[in-house]
Amino acid sequence: MASRLTFVTGGMRSGKSAYALNMSRRIGQCRAFIATAEPLDHEMRARIARHKDERKDEFDTVEQPLYLAAALSGTIQRRDLIVVDCLTVWLNNLFHHFGPEDPRTAAEIAAFVSVLENRGDCRLVIVSNEIGMGMVPEQPNLRRFTEELGRLNRLVAQAADEVFFLVAGVPLAIKGRVYAAL
Repeated sequence: MASRLTFVTGGMRSGKSAYALNMSRRIGQCRAFIATAEPLDHEMRARIARHKDERKDEFDTVEQPLYLAAALSGTIQRRDLIVVDCLTVWLNNLFHHFGPEDPRTAAEIAAFVSVLENRGDCRLVIVSNEIGMGMVPEQPNLRRFTEELGRLNRLVAQAADEVFFLVAGVPLAIKGRVYAAL
C-alpha cells in the first residue's frame, strides 16, 4: 500500500475508531496508538477502558492529551504505523487547558501539522469527528471550536493520501479506496 497518511472522519459513534483499528491491523506490524482522551470522569474512564480492551496488546498505547506533536515525533522512529484517536478530543483539551486564544494552542496545532508533513516512512491513521454539518452553535466558544476543528480537519485531509467518511458504520471513500470487509 503506497499511501502513508489516512484520515478517518465522521459523526459521533459512526464507527471511525473501529474502522481505523481494523484497517491498521491489516497494514502495520509494529503499531502504536496515541490516545488523546483524559480520564476526567467515570464515563470517560469507562470509555478509555473499553477502547483499550478493543486494542488488546496489538498496539503500544501512548496517552497524550496535549502534546500530540511531541508524542508523534517520539514514536514515529520506532513504529511503522501509528493511529491517533482523536483530533476532536485533542483540540478540546487544548481549548480547555490553554484556551483558543492562547499562543500555545496555535503552536501545538502548527507543530502537529509539521509532523504530518515530515513523518518519514511511518504510516499514520488519524481519526477526527466531523461536527460542522449541523446547526451553527449559538455560543461563541462552540462556534470557535467548530471553526477550528473544521480548519484542522481540512489541513489533515489536504495532507492525507486517503480520506474516509463514516456514516452509520459504512465507510465512504472521499480520497482513496475503501478497504473491504472491515
